[in-house]
Amino acid sequence: MRHLYGITNCSTVKKARAWLEARQIDYVFHDFKKEALTAEWLAACLQHVPLEILLNKRGTTWRKLTPEEQAQAADESGAIALMCAYPSLIKRPILTDGNGVLAGFDEAQYAQYVQAAG
Repeated sequence: MRHLYGITNCSTVKKARAWLEARQIDYVFHDFKKEALTAEWLAACLQHVPLEILLNKRGTTWRKLTPEEQAQAADESGAIALMCAYPSLIKRPILTDGNGVLAGFDEAQYAQYVQAAG
């Protein structure tokens, strides 16, 4: 079963959900704001997605962090702690199927990922 993680009102998450639904691809949606993520789940994602991609440093949440908080992201454990505390720092959406992880939404990537997963 595929799982899509994100924030309900995020425009990129909405695009990913619409793409999956238009192709009648079943998935379970998990809202970062309503369901807390674990450090273990994030560490598992990092086995497939580099930290530089998973940790969204381009959003307003990152810019609102203090320099000390931003410095925590220098290592994986600090970055994971930040993403647990501030789920909006996680690149959205995250699509998983038990075999891999995609961060962000790109139609071509999704098509390749879904086709490969069968």
